[in-house]
Amino acid sequence: MTIPKTLLQMAGADLAPHPLADSVLLLIDAQGEYRTGRLPLDGIEPSLQVLAGLLARARAAGAVVIHVAHKGRPGGLFDRDGAGGAILDAVAPRDAEPVVEKPLPNAFAGTDLAERLAATGRKNLVVAGYQTHMCVSSTARAALDLGYRVTIPADACATRALPDPLGGEPISGAAIHRHALAELADRFAIVVPAAALT
Repeated sequence: MTIPKTLLQMAGADLAPHPLADSVLLLIDAQGEYRTGRLPLDGIEPSLQVLAGLLARARAAGAVVIHVAHKGRPGGLFDRDGAGGAILDAVAPRDAEPVVEKPLPNAFAGTDLAERLAATGRKNLVVAGYQTHMCVSSTARAALDLGYRVTIPADACATRALPDPLGGEPISGAAIHRHALAELADRFAIVVPAAALT
């Protein structure tokens, strides 16, 4: 049997992550809804620990840090004035770190994220957070279209179980997470453990 390769591997792409000092860290939707709210994620606790450690290293290295938060309707999911929409304390913004509020899964859609990134002059993005198959994936794919080199720290992301649209058993969050990472690693992003980012 032939061992499959990603499109990036076949193209001979450099799959080594860039240093954090040269990167922008985008923390996607690290919000209460995913921890204690209505959309709890498989693996949220260990991934949040990894995400907090990555954030600390990024700050120490001089990375640009931008927080992204989904903005839902008042009283609904991701209400920014409620616990479900609040950014989790372990990875909360500090100092002048901006928060970009988004209405859609893709963090570039309907926001000023593209302008903020352009102002940094950096082309290397580290995209981490929640959910792997939804907002992390949508943002990473859009970033490629805009000319960014994207790295995803696999263990600093997580997602939830979903129903099988073809009528089978529900698909676990761990399986969806792994499949989403495989899709992204094919062409859209370098996928590595968070510890590989220094």
